[in-house]
Amino acid sequence: MIIDKLYKECIEKSPICVGLDTKIEYLPEYLMKNDMSIEEKIFTFNKMIIDNTSDLVACFKVQIAFYEALGIEGLKAYSKTVKYIRKKGKIVIGDIKRGDISSTAEAYSDAHFSGDFEVDIITVNPYMGYDSISPYEKYMENKDKALFMLIHTSNKSSKDFQELKIHEEKLYMKVAEKCNKWGENSIGESGFNKIGGVVGLTFPEEFLEIKKKTPNTFFLIPGYGAQGGKGESIKEIFKDGICGVINSSRGIITAHKGKNEDENFVKYTRQAVLSMKEDLIIG
Repeated sequence: MIIDKLYKECIEKSPICVGLDTKIEYLPEYLMKNDMSIEEKIFTFNKMIIDNTSDLVACFKVQIAFYEALGIEGLKAYSKTVKYIRKKGKIVIGDIKRGDISSTAEAYSDAHFSGDFEVDIITVNPYMGYDSISPYEKYMENKDKALFMLIHTSNKSSKDFQELKIHEEKLYMKVAEKCNKWGENSIGESGFNKIGGVVGLTFPEEFLEIKKKTPNTFFLIPGYGAQGGKGESIKEIFKDGICGVINSSRGIITAHKGKNEDENFVKYTRQAVLSMKEDLIIG
């Protein structure tokens, strides 16, 4: 099962997820000045990062918005990137955060669990209820795909809605309970199910509260590094065992900026992953 494979990668390598939130300005100067197309520049950058970090990390997350912003060439780079990651035998998360129902959600599932944009796991927004999750089930059952649904996000204004109280319980806890329940029939050997949750490291106390109520939920954890989340918080969350992957994007893919702008930039990328791995040591 894909979640079991992801859990195994966390144990054998590290619970690090490299976020390929690639912008043109993140590229080293030698690529910026190259006469390649935008598609080829972005893909070359991503490929070099993938090749130089895949032995250290559990998975990669590709945020589609950064590629959509570059138009058709950007989406071609997105497609080539996710295909390349899967070809290398690594797990790729399509960070698409779709949240719709009925035939529209079915179209999203077709678009991102098959065809040019096929990935292993996608992020989804469940705030339209179970109807926004159920259309993905056919792929979870027949093609071993999985979801990470938003529970408590890492941004400061998440409290505007996610922390509102409903019958004396905060909304994000209601969502967390549904996440655990909706996935209860797909629990793998690792003890985790195919519907995971997105919970930000920027709210460590709330994270521990969520974890207690969702014993079978595996997490995608944003907010480490640039957003303020710390390795110490992960040690507390993981004290009973690894239960998620920690994403870092800018902290890794821009590690070379101001230090190296030629084809050797990836040595700084790799060092950033090694430093993060050291910071996350559990024990």
